[in-house]
Amino acid sequence: MRRRSDAAPAESRAAPLRNPGFRRLLGYRIFTILSYQIVAVTVGWEIYARTGDPWMLGLVGLAEVLPYFCVAPFAGYLVDQLPRRKLGMAAAAALSITPLLLAMLALGVFEGSIWLIYLPIMLTGMVRAFLGPVYNALFARVLPRDQFVRGASLGSIAFQAAVVVGPAIGGFVVGWAGTAAAYLLASALALVVIAFLARMQVTEPAPQLQRAPIFASIAEGGRFVFGHQILLAALALDMFAVLFGGAISLAPAFIHDVLRYGPEGLGILRGAPALGSVAMGIWLARHPIQRNAGRILLFAVAGFGLCMVGFGLSTAFWLSAFFLLLSGMCDGISVVMRSTIMQLATPDHMRGRVSSINGLFVGSSNEIGAFYMGSMARLLGLVPAVVLGGFVTMGVVATTAWRAPRLRRLDLRDLQ
Repeated sequence: MRRRSDAAPAESRAAPLRNPGFRRLLGYRIFTILSYQIVAVTVGWEIYARTGDPWMLGLVGLAEVLPYFCVAPFAGYLVDQLPRRKLGMAAAAALSITPLLLAMLALGVFEGSIWLIYLPIMLTGMVRAFLGPVYNALFARVLPRDQFVRGASLGSIAFQAAVVVGPAIGGFVVGWAGTAAAYLLASALALVVIAFLARMQVTEPAPQLQRAPIFASIAEGGRFVFGHQILLAALALDMFAVLFGGAISLAPAFIHDVLRYGPEGLGILRGAPALGSVAMGIWLARHPIQRNAGRILLFAVAGFGLCMVGFGLSTAFWLSAFFLLLSGMCDGISVVMRSTIMQLATPDHMRGRVSSINGLFVGSSNEIGAFYMGSMARLLGLVPAVVLGGFVTMGVVATTAWRAPRLRRLDLRDLQ
């Protein structure tokens, strides 16, 4: 049995927030993202300041995504088999180790080349493989099904709010106290997550008496996703959009070479897309989309690609930030739609595995996209790489609309 809220009826817009378990789950999400974003903006600033090479920024994504790919399938399996709350606490503890190691490198405790920075980033990739599946699995245990749409919107608001605040905090602390202080703050925030999960009361699913072999169990999750046209199309659409339109990974290079701002400006650019997503998430929490959900999703991703073209062509700081803000609003629709489709379509006993596959599609595409954009920037230059990526994203939308008619005609009420 899922643990349901004791308070207001589902039709209340605030119903999910009246659930103590859901509030603590939002705390888990906010503080893990804050920690991760502070590390991301600090590492990006440090590496580009030391090398001046956008390709080195792309290698940050590659160093994180390769371990993520290796661990994610097994992480999903473990989330479906082990107590999810305790697994989340262990992941949060591991998340605090990465910034500690980076702080030691920044302070000169470990002396070596720039390449040593990539080793803690690899650890981050392994830890991240657990964070998303734990969140999605606990989400379905603390909320009743009829609150999933609003819960997904509120979860997106929490996520994007942390993405707004995290880079801003990271940029400010780097400019004020240096990179080591930013890393230490990120480590402390990761430890706060353990307190949220320790106080969460949630009923875990009953253990399976006969467990399928691990690889057979992972394959079962893969067959479910690849056999579900709507879910597969939504994941693939988001993956390719982020892969080819991930211009934000080049923000340190744009700040240095095009817009001429300091680390505070980098924090603003990194936070602008998330600010747009927060605004859209608030609107969607009050006006959840049901009808024409598929068409709205397709138009939103096309708008995201168009904003990337505008960002690549802009040479004014605040205009660039404005395009990123609009891209975040489009992305906010995509995130809420994809999360809602995944929650409604996935059986409870498979949530860990399906969430891990979602992470392979979407979460890893951020890092692969960062490597792709860094490589294209080296080959074509910063501006052509970003503009080309935006046009390719719009092409992906057109292809998805053609090849996935069930997604194009989707009404979310059909999945409830």
